[in-house]
Amino acid sequence: MTMAKVGASNGRTYYSVMPVGMANSVTKSPSEQYLGDSSAEMTDLDDYEMTFLPALINKQKYIIAPYGVDNMLPYWLRRKIRKNQVTSSGQSFNITSCYGQGLKIVDRSDKKRKTTDDPDIRDFCLRNCLPEVFIGQCTDMKFFYFSILVIILDRAGDKIVQVRHKDACNCRLEKAVNGKIQHVIYGDWKRGTLLSGEVIPLLDPHDPYTDLMVRMGKQEDPMTGKKGKMTKDRKFAILSRMPTPGLTYYPMPYYASIFRDDWYDIYKLIGLGKKYMIKNNSAPRTQIEVKDEYWGKICEDEGITDEAKCKSRIKQAKQDIIDFVCGPENAGKALITGYMIDPISGKEVRDIRIYNLNESGTKEGGDYLDDSSEASNFLCFALGVHPNLIGATPGKSQMNNSGSDKRELFTLKQSTEIAFHDIMSLPWHLILHYNNWSDKYSVDVPMIELTTLDQNKSSQMVTPSANQGEDNNGNKNQ
Repeated sequence: MTMAKVGASNGRTYYSVMPVGMANSVTKSPSEQYLGDSSAEMTDLDDYEMTFLPALINKQKYIIAPYGVDNMLPYWLRRKIRKNQVTSSGQSFNITSCYGQGLKIVDRSDKKRKTTDDPDIRDFCLRNCLPEVFIGQCTDMKFFYFSILVIILDRAGDKIVQVRHKDACNCRLEKAVNGKIQHVIYGDWKRGTLLSGEVIPLLDPHDPYTDLMVRMGKQEDPMTGKKGKMTKDRKFAILSRMPTPGLTYYPMPYYASIFRDDWYDIYKLIGLGKKYMIKNNSAPRTQIEVKDEYWGKICEDEGITDEAKCKSRIKQAKQDIIDFVCGPENAGKALITGYMIDPISGKEVRDIRIYNLNESGTKEGGDYLDDSSEASNFLCFALGVHPNLIGATPGKSQMNNSGSDKRELFTLKQSTEIAFHDIMSLPWHLILHYNNWSDKYSVDVPMIELTTLDQNKSSQMVTPSANQGEDNNGNKNQ
């Protein structure tokens, strides 16, 4: 504890006893005292004009579009999400919900949408670890609303043989020239500057397939009507972005509003306040009364006559009683003490008497349960996750939805992932087209539908109707 200045008037200064580490309450808000102000820390470009940054990478000069005012916004978002158990768990649920049953390459002629048995495609999936690549896509889309995949062609440029996921947190886009972004620059930007990194040619985000065909000399350039020479590049980046209002380079996730309206900070303040309330305001739970003659009796029984040794023995006896009564390892044990009836007064006389000061059974720290529930609900709402699906709301009464309700909530959640699936499937449709697999095969992300107990199974695979028919890339899914 420490004395902190809380105000001054009429020549007098007023102080208050506060925990060590607390700042002046007059000049700073509560959120600034404890953990900073997330609203002030968030450096997006909503209120600022973008200032492009020069970069010298592998001895080549580039002009990049910063991700946030200080180019550190993705690292800040990632750190904030991980520090909060509700947002961290909510994002984990969003990612796994978006993943569904994983990306599947299916046979168009099969009405049941089964995974293809084509040996070339199976070999391609095995060599490129499709589940890991797709879960990486889902992670980036839920955290940053965009993802970047890199395709690698064979030496002849006839087939796409490898596909790799690049962490969006470490990706920066080059400044557009004539409305076209030329490169993606991948590296660790946490130090502010990047001296070495990977510069990858970026295919046109609006029509990557045509751009790739033109670069490989397989198709005429729509702008010139002429077919050019094949480029020497064999590695290209494909950008998939969720459209958001005001999108120029990097989309802003909708959940970022929790840092603007203070609910993220409110949740942390509730936890911190409850911690200090329990730590600093806990009242004694046990009262121990000891008869004065008891201490002298101990020394007499043990034959201690030296005054210093007697004081030391009494001190040890007091500590032994405290340890015995309060120690959790002594639960259920018995304490034997002296007992008699005063012959004059007829009252009980005990050597030791123990009182429980918390007979009501109430617990410390229950004051903030409603506030914690409210803050958790607001965070879950921003993430698009119902609290009952991840158990974010404390208390039995808050988790009393029926199984049917939870099943419907899960189904509704999965139905909202269709838009993300359509955006993320773009690179995979390009691969199927370029490798001449698109006539027989397509891509799909089956959903998980929870079933009732009378069906004798916990879940079944469901292909959303939105993925049937023809997709936005001209692929007939049936």
